[in-house]
Amino acid sequence: MTSSIKAEGAVHRVVVVGGGTAGWMTAAALARLVAPSGVQVVLVESEAIGTVGVGESTLPHIRAFNERLGIDEAEFMKATRATFKLGIQFNDWGRIGDSYIHPFGDYGAPGGEAPFHHYWLRARSLGDVGPLDDYSLPIVAAREGRFAPPAEDARSLLSTYGYAYQFDSTLYARFLRTFAEAHGVRRVEGRIVEVTQDGESGALSAVVLESGEAVEGDLFVDCSGFRALLIEQTLKSGFTDWSHWLPCDRAVAIPCASDQPAVPYTRATALEAGWQFRIPLQHRVGNGYVFASAFVDAEAATERLLGRLEGAPLKTPNTLRFTAGQRTRNWVGNCVSVGLSSGFIEPLESTSIHLIQIAITKLIELWPNAVADPTSAAEFNRQMDVEYARIRDFIILHYCATERDDTPFWDHVRIMRLPDSLAEKIDLFRARGAVQEYREGLFLHPSWIAVYLGQGIVPHHHHRLADAVPEEALLSSLARLRTAIRQSASRLPTQDAYIARYCASLDAG
Repeated sequence: MTSSIKAEGAVHRVVVVGGGTAGWMTAAALARLVAPSGVQVVLVESEAIGTVGVGESTLPHIRAFNERLGIDEAEFMKATRATFKLGIQFNDWGRIGDSYIHPFGDYGAPGGEAPFHHYWLRARSLGDVGPLDDYSLPIVAAREGRFAPPAEDARSLLSTYGYAYQFDSTLYARFLRTFAEAHGVRRVEGRIVEVTQDGESGALSAVVLESGEAVEGDLFVDCSGFRALLIEQTLKSGFTDWSHWLPCDRAVAIPCASDQPAVPYTRATALEAGWQFRIPLQHRVGNGYVFASAFVDAEAATERLLGRLEGAPLKTPNTLRFTAGQRTRNWVGNCVSVGLSSGFIEPLESTSIHLIQIAITKLIELWPNAVADPTSAAEFNRQMDVEYARIRDFIILHYCATERDDTPFWDHVRIMRLPDSLAEKIDLFRARGAVQEYREGLFLHPSWIAVYLGQGIVPHHHHRLADAVPEEALLSSLARLRTAIRQSASRLPTQDAYIARYCASLDAG
């Protein structure tokens, strides 16, 4: 089957292939932001094809996505049984026994001529000033299980952080489906058996279902997950493999019951051949072991995870296979890949849903002027390459910045050759405590500081601007700041208490 597609024609019909988090985030955003201009949005999915559905931990950017769509936070959190998230705790990464938190916020207080960590580095050489974590309000609050939204007054310590969510991604997709359909998205149920292309331009023209129905479109968004039905199986985009830097290629996941307080952070604990995640929701805890199959088999990894659960398993273990890497081109012709179809970097820093969000945002910003718009496609691909590469380097940093040599896995990642872009960043920080600045890319200054110092990459020198403060004044100001942060955090309500007032799910028990 073929149909005629005019490459110069405007985009009026968008077909989203695949549901799940990626599909329904895409459909909801297009329905809310693009459809009012005269664009029809159709989503095709099959109930017979499961979704991955393990991504439950997010970054603060998700708040802007929900707010842009006009989604009420409390309503969304009740529907997805969500908790708040102030950061990610890393245990046993630099050395066994080490622990630090990557905060969603700054270190220190507003002000200062040099970045705060330079003052801390200088003060540390003068006496015991405590760990860097003590100077971050979101870290201290997270460790105490406390949460409240940040203050609007930029002079307040309570303004120095952001927050994200930990939620059930299956429930999030269901919530967004209701939202999208209310805004005019048409859902079509069925398994795709054929993808048709225009005979002249090669543009995608329709997807054909088992029933024989052909769903035609001008622009297609591939949210088909690892299958990459459109972008790879049909259009042969290609794939750049990063497994030589990121050898973890399997994950086993299982939820369990818990009677512990729902702490406002995700935990990543380094294990023998990878790492374990713990994600507390209102009604359960999500757990998983992300591992390298070259160093441990799936049966042993599953056994290891089950032996570390804090409560009764609520489902049978779900094992996933993946290869770390990125689609060579994320936009080909009139097809844009979003989510797992565009690539996958393991979920160590909760980037999977962010990459969905950023792809949707860039697609809307670069909305094609015609069915074939090579200028928009090229810029989209360039920007997504930057996003993926920056995230890739940040994830690799967690592995290479280690002193662990207790297993073959840690020996491998500790001495592996690094991407030049990451090696340069590490050299710069080690030499002068500077974080390489860039305009595009996800993780900024505090994120890199958290991992560098949390995993033992300590600069040889602090910035000379930190020397302008007399020793006694520096030490006393840090002592006051440390006390103020501790006191400010202690005045916040516990997360459980805040959720009970604001967004408790009726069936979270």
